[in-house]
Amino acid sequence: MTVHNIRHGDAFDGGADAVGGRLSRVDGPAKITGAAKYAVEQQLKGLTYAALVESTIASGKVRAIDSKAAEAAPGVLKVLTPDTIISLRSASDWFGTPPPDKPYCPLARDITFSGQHVAAVVAETFEQAVAAAALVKVSYDETPAIVDLSDGKAGDGIPVDAMTKEWGDASAAFASAPVRICAAYNTPREYQAPMEPHGLIARWEGDHLTVWEPSQWLDGMARTYAEWFAVPFENVRLVSPYVGGGFGSKALALSHGAIAASAAKMLGRPVRLVMTRPQTFTSYGGRAATRQTVTIGADRDGMIQSIVHRGVNETSIDGMWVEPLGSVTSIMYATPNFSSKQNVVRVNSVVPGAMRAPGENPSAFGIESAIDELAYEVGIDPLEIRLKNYAEQDPHAKKAWSTRQLREAFAAGAERFGWARRTAEPRSMRDGNQLIGWGVAAGTYPVRRAYGEAMVRILADGSVEVESSSIDMGQGTYTILAQTAAETVGVSADDVVVKLGDSRFPRAGVTGGSRLAGVMTGAVHKAATSALDQLIGLAISDPRSPFHTLQANTLVVANGRIGSPRGDGPDVSIAELLKSIGRDRIEATGDTMPANSTAEDRYKNYTTIAMALPHTEGDYSRHSWCAHFVEVRVDEDFGTVRVSRVVSALDSGRLYNPKLAESQWKGGIIMGIGQALLEEGIVDRRHGRIVNNNLADYLVPTNADVPEIEVISVGIPDLHSSVLGGKGVGELAIVGMAPAIANAVFHATGKRIRDLPITLEKLI
Repeated sequence: MTVHNIRHGDAFDGGADAVGGRLSRVDGPAKITGAAKYAVEQQLKGLTYAALVESTIASGKVRAIDSKAAEAAPGVLKVLTPDTIISLRSASDWFGTPPPDKPYCPLARDITFSGQHVAAVVAETFEQAVAAAALVKVSYDETPAIVDLSDGKAGDGIPVDAMTKEWGDASAAFASAPVRICAAYNTPREYQAPMEPHGLIARWEGDHLTVWEPSQWLDGMARTYAEWFAVPFENVRLVSPYVGGGFGSKALALSHGAIAASAAKMLGRPVRLVMTRPQTFTSYGGRAATRQTVTIGADRDGMIQSIVHRGVNETSIDGMWVEPLGSVTSIMYATPNFSSKQNVVRVNSVVPGAMRAPGENPSAFGIESAIDELAYEVGIDPLEIRLKNYAEQDPHAKKAWSTRQLREAFAAGAERFGWARRTAEPRSMRDGNQLIGWGVAAGTYPVRRAYGEAMVRILADGSVEVESSSIDMGQGTYTILAQTAAETVGVSADDVVVKLGDSRFPRAGVTGGSRLAGVMTGAVHKAATSALDQLIGLAISDPRSPFHTLQANTLVVANGRIGSPRGDGPDVSIAELLKSIGRDRIEATGDTMPANSTAEDRYKNYTTIAMALPHTEGDYSRHSWCAHFVEVRVDEDFGTVRVSRVVSALDSGRLYNPKLAESQWKGGIIMGIGQALLEEGIVDRRHGRIVNNNLADYLVPTNADVPEIEVISVGIPDLHSSVLGGKGVGELAIVGMAPAIANAVFHATGKRIRDLPITLEKLI
């Protein structure tokens, strides 16, 4: 059995133990010393290796697969094709929608995108599997492909009625407005590019399946595997002790997982399958390309009278992904008239997926660029026009904000950045041959809430264990749950062990949508409170306890010791008390599910997103907020753009650990720099193939691209959003970063770039 334990080292400052303290990442030492063992690094007896064969066309059918040479190659154990792989059942989607009553085959006969899995080879060694996979010959009947949104064959797409949001008469108000802005904004395909590629090890023992796989959602993925193979949910165990980055891409069980688990079942041996870097561009979907038209009608003082928004995103031929492009457009600014509609266009691509702040990210690029254009049109400072049109309540839901510290974010960011020194005219600030531009944009992300479960044990030696099937992919789950337990029970964080990443532990929902911290700190707090109550109850009531004769109503636990509130009785350690009453542990499970929840409710909560609470549920609309202030330097001769300074002020409510929150914010800002200046999936229009499917050609920011970044917390506790008052952190800071950079580039150059990324050929 693999159990992952994290125990704090003595190097950490005890003052940081409580929630809100700046405790360093407790998983850091294991990672930098190499002690951290990731999912696919398990060494299992009889381990075999799989390699995939992918389609080389984007549209058509597999005519034939010639696997004879591969089958005869050294070390080859099995070649899997659509004709030889075992039959699986279709699985329900992440909402729990019942699947169609038809078999599921993870190897394709009908080709809908280049890079689709068509065969797999399993061999004794990795090298043998790769060599044999190259011997598999596939012939096709090719048909014309729709390569992207600009393809003439793409059409206008399919309306998504659920994305329609309207009030007032936006078209008429726009037509009569004295000032009108209308522009189209485009974002390309983007890819998550985590350092750790996707992969897994699958092992069957009878009808029990264990999968070691980097996962953002162990229980949801376990449900999918169980449905594929028609085994009870309890028979599937997912293990994911560490995750080397996900950004939304590791939340679902995907076809390569079905292939590896099928191969393991067919061979009766464990199978390891790890994506190559190029395969990480086609084995799952990154952010869909988007196209938006934003029109703003305003009076001559810059007060918005109307917003009309039309959006479209690409989806796959045989799947559906909606990138909700009106999500920020509909709430950021007050307007009496609004209309937003969206279509999706089918192209020959893998189904797009969730990438950091799906929907909110491209939505902000449209509206935050358009309002900047409005500011220049009416001659008002870009910061002032945002404050002039500040939404005092949610314009769409017509509800009060739970908390909205955006005005404070604008003020704090502007002061620290020195915004008052900005000169308004484009091209008016320079340093030698470098044009200096200052830009601003706002961002938001909804508070996604759900229910969680955790177990807390107080052990005989006075230490505390926390167990949960939630995961840590770098955002700091190990650390904040240790802090929550330490503060609640009254022990040092050095004495807390956190166990995560095993679906046998108490259940947790998806780690995505910036919801895990709020959900799981609440669950751990409840479990730890229950364990503490048991401890104090036993100390008071057990005849063997040194406190039994004190006749106290309560006791105090602090620094791992138990005493009377008045200090007039014994003072003993937790370990001494447990020894005196003959207990080796106290254990409590806490969950935040409603009291009348059924077993089916609990299963649905942890394995689907069907029971997630809407961010506008009840009396409030719940969101995190941010304001970005950016300086760029543009070389006047060469058109190169460098982000030279960033100051961002953010409202994520109460921060459970400011050091980790600041790191997450900076990570989002850096991804925003990549989105604005570097990242773009380039398609070979002849074959519908991603050309830059590697980390040499798909450019992400490196240290040389990242300036000094200053982040400022302006949040206040928001108890409408979570038990301990926190709001979303991880996905917030990327929202609004790209338009802030684009707005700064306009200020520097006078050229408005509406198509990301901003590259030199668009400026020269």
